[in-house]
Amino acid sequence: MDAETMSSTPPATTWQAPRFWLALQMTARLAVAALAKLEVSGDVPEALRHGPLILAANHISPFDPIALTAATRVRRIAPRIMATGGLFRAPIVGWAMRSSGHIRVDRRTANVGDALQVAVDAVRESVVMVYPEGRIGLDPTMWPERGRTGTARLAFASGAPVVPVAQWGSHEVIPYVASFRSVIAGLARSVWRRPTIKVRFGAPIDLSDLDPGVPGAAQRATERVIEGLTDTLAAIRQDELDGPRFVDPTKPADQSRRYRRRT
Repeated sequence: MDAETMSSTPPATTWQAPRFWLALQMTARLAVAALAKLEVSGDVPEALRHGPLILAANHISPFDPIALTAATRVRRIAPRIMATGGLFRAPIVGWAMRSSGHIRVDRRTANVGDALQVAVDAVRESVVMVYPEGRIGLDPTMWPERGRTGTARLAFASGAPVVPVAQWGSHEVIPYVASFRSVIAGLARSVWRRPTIKVRFGAPIDLSDLDPGVPGAAQRATERVIEGLTDTLAAIRQDELDGPRFVDPTKPADQSRRYRRRT
């Protein structure tokens, strides 16, 4: 279903973001401002700003959830985030995630299927942010990797449009291996160097011609999401197309999931 169709069929109810989550968004905005320069471009169509909508973001650093939280604050969108169950089990972070209304995904468990239905219900009444790659990308060029089909299945099941959200620069703030010492060093370096973090909201991805009942539809939809995300990212890293200027020495290299674009 495309964005135009969804705009004519608003959800029966709209999720109201908890005040605690709105406060965390403001805190993230202030934190990013203290460490870097934030540039936000693109936007979400007015008809989709309260859902149903899926925001599909690339994942390059442990810091990018904070950067994306700040960027959504700038655009006055309060998405619910799908995140691994490990975060929800953490003593303080888990409480904050639950209090903010985010969505838990317990991978490799018997309950992982239940998370899809929970996410479908959430999308139908709100905006949900997902990472279609399913992990922090390890490709040395830092372009989006091959995606997992969860985002496509969520789009098919909910009927919601997908908007790509590309971000670049957060990898300069906190390293992949985030020990106490490396985090402090990264934050101190950021305060001194003031890197630029760019976040861009792209155009909605058209999946309307795909039939979920046809074999391979989820994979084709996933490829479109990664293509849209890659195009959106290219617009904000024009001077680093061949690879990043800043290389995180703690991040391992893995090209096994490199996405090869269609020509």
